[in-house]
Amino acid sequence: MTTISKTETRPSRTSEAPSVRRKLRGATAISRALQYALITALAAFCIIPFGWLIATSMDSNAGNILQWPAFTLEHYVKLVTEAGTLGLLRNSLIIAIGSTVLTMLLGFVGGYALSRFRFRGRRFFMFFVLLIRVVPPTATIVPLYLMMTKMHLNNSLFGLILVEAAALLPLTLWQMKSAVDNVPLEIEEAAWVDGSSRLTAVIRIVFPVVGPTFGAAAMFAFVGAWGDFLTPLVLLQSQDLYPLSIGLFRAFSGFNQVDWGMLTATAIIYMLPPTILYMLVRKYLFKAGLSGAIKG
Repeated sequence: MTTISKTETRPSRTSEAPSVRRKLRGATAISRALQYALITALAAFCIIPFGWLIATSMDSNAGNILQWPAFTLEHYVKLVTEAGTLGLLRNSLIIAIGSTVLTMLLGFVGGYALSRFRFRGRRFFMFFVLLIRVVPPTATIVPLYLMMTKMHLNNSLFGLILVEAAALLPLTLWQMKSAVDNVPLEIEEAAWVDGSSRLTAVIRIVFPVVGPTFGAAAMFAFVGAWGDFLTPLVLLQSQDLYPLSIGLFRAFSGFNQVDWGMLTATAIIYMLPPTILYMLVRKYLFKAGLSGAIKG
């Protein structure tokens, strides 16, 4: 009796594995190459304008195209000696620092009160304050101007500081309230039992814990006041009170021929304070973000 053995032909796993691996490696390499190409394009899109600013500000033949500069510092010398840029810079610093100090003082006190005290209408008040931040500034600039004129606070740095602080306060209130919420009330109560007053407990216990969020909120407030253009444009009429943001606008649009060297040098000076502030508080930004991520 003859036995016929049937053998089934099956694909070899050992022969398929290398081809699959090669396909996966090829797809991975293509995907990685596309990712690097996209990142490179985005980086170039962000870096090239800054490179043009720096190169043009130090170019004796400055123009509106990117070119290898004929190195000179005359534009920066003119900023100090001839132009009124230092006055514009001083006004911007007064407005930004004053607004930031007032915003953080009110924001910390208000955030602590909203976190620790319960009162009727508290939830409605919080959402109403945030709604003020959502409304576009252009929608309220005219009634704001009329109101400041009635109070004789227009065309003054003090009035502008009040307006800037009022615009920055809603977001700061929410940030500081969230930060104080992370501090257990039991720690404060233990300090009260030991004889500390509420103010002493806030200064010695609460504030050190919310310090990272406080620093991050202060940086955002400073940058918001520093970069504001519409509010000082409407509320200030005297050129001696103009901040640097309006000075840049006037330098670009006030003459038939733009002095690109002076314009770019002024822009570099305009970028320095927020950049320096970011370098000083970047660790607080990281800590604030990390604490929020841990809480989440």
